Amino acid sequence: MKTAQQFFHQLIMLYRPFENGLNKELKKHQLHRAEWTILFYLYNYGPSTSVNISQYLSVEKPTVTRTLNSLEKLNYVQRTVGKDRREKYMQLTETGIKAYEAARVSIDRFEEAILKGFSEEEQKQMIQMMQHIRNNIVQ
Repeated sequence: MKTAQQFFHQLIMLYRPFENGLNKELKKHQLHRAEWTILFYLYNYGPSTSVNISQYLSVEKPTVTRTLNSLEKLNYVQRTVGKDRREKYMQLTETGIKAYEAARVSIDRFEEAILKGFSEEEQKQMIQMMQHIRNNIVQ
């Protein structure tokens, strides 16, 4: 088997167990992965349009809209109007910030356990490699 084949096979083998473990942690906070990724984005990057969120996450806008609607029902996000009245921004509410920060504690423990045995430098190298691969994919 070629190295590239092994690499992508291992990536596929890694993805599902990671997502299952992540969802298990998120369930403790009544969240699922799609909601988490949007909370993460808004918490770290600030108010944004659904178009920008969908581009960042590489998912279709209707998928983001459905997830934002469910987060809005939970009072985790709210809509605000931009400079142009047609432009709607989504931002975290205080409740959303608290929900993110509470879930973040569980997720941090989960992620730290997964990366046990890897130095910070090794983790940074993996991040750079993953960013490089993603850039190659989305070109």
